[in-house]
Amino acid sequence: MGSILYYTLGAIISFILAFTVGITYMGLDRKITARVQNRIGPPWYQNFLDVSKLYFKKTNIHQGIMQHMGAAFMMVTAVMALLIVPIFNHGHFFPNLNFQGDLIFLLYIMVFGQLGMALGVGQTGNPNAAIGITRGLSQMTGYEIPWVLALVALMIQYKTTSIVDLMNVQAETGRWLMFSSPFAFLAAILAMLGMFSHAPFDIMVAPNELASGPISEYGGKYLSILMSAGAVFMFAKLTLYVDLFMGGSSNLLALLIKTFSFFLIPVLYGIVSPRYRTEQAIRYFWGWPSLFGLLAVIQAVILK
Repeated sequence: MGSILYYTLGAIISFILAFTVGITYMGLDRKITARVQNRIGPPWYQNFLDVSKLYFKKTNIHQGIMQHMGAAFMMVTAVMALLIVPIFNHGHFFPNLNFQGDLIFLLYIMVFGQLGMALGVGQTGNPNAAIGITRGLSQMTGYEIPWVLALVALMIQYKTTSIVDLMNVQAETGRWLMFSSPFAFLAAILAMLGMFSHAPFDIMVAPNELASGPISEYGGKYLSILMSAGAVFMFAKLTLYVDLFMGGSSNLLALLIKTFSFFLIPVLYGIVSPRYRTEQAIRYFWGWPSLFGLLAVIQAVILK
């Protein structure tokens, strides 16, 4: 009974931490972008106000059960990914739910939310939403290839499918995998640009063209849930990158510094880059990122 309560408490605290950090990063994204563009921008805590405001708003748009399930799919996927990814090293904070083979599980679960959202969007009948989710799924087929190649390379080279084992390898050797597996790191970083759907890979949302795409028919509580799920999922993915390539984090300060350094990559890249078209985005991910992924696999086979 004590262990169940310990896991439950850890899961609740993890969600609160992920939500707080994710929403803060989303606010800092808007602030950084504004300052680069010589604007003042909204305060960093604006997204907290938006999520709270939207949650208490009513919506009269109900297109069927799958519209409700679309937002639920995103939140469930975000929470499941969060609870699998180790947040701190050596079991600090709480043991987490990771297991042997968790990398393979994450490859599946990270796609699950997009597919669930596609079902929800499809029932709304909004053409902007349908176009947006089609673009998003098309882009996903692009960045999934270098992302999967990077993870497969790590699995082959270190003979494990466990995130914890890869963290232990870095602790034992004293060398981060971003240096010992540079091609896998490059492939994963370039795939991350599309995974975060940040400019110039925000083709799914494209507010100037598609009125925010998949979320066109989602307002009020729906939009609040989607923003919260996006914040939690972003934190989970950033923490996963830190665990895989920077040896994880032993304390909260180290976690924030490392995750924020990864977070700045798509933010700064998006500021200086115009938005790609769908075919340009897919061509991009099937170019250099996939090449680095293949080189990573070759390196792993040679060094295993």
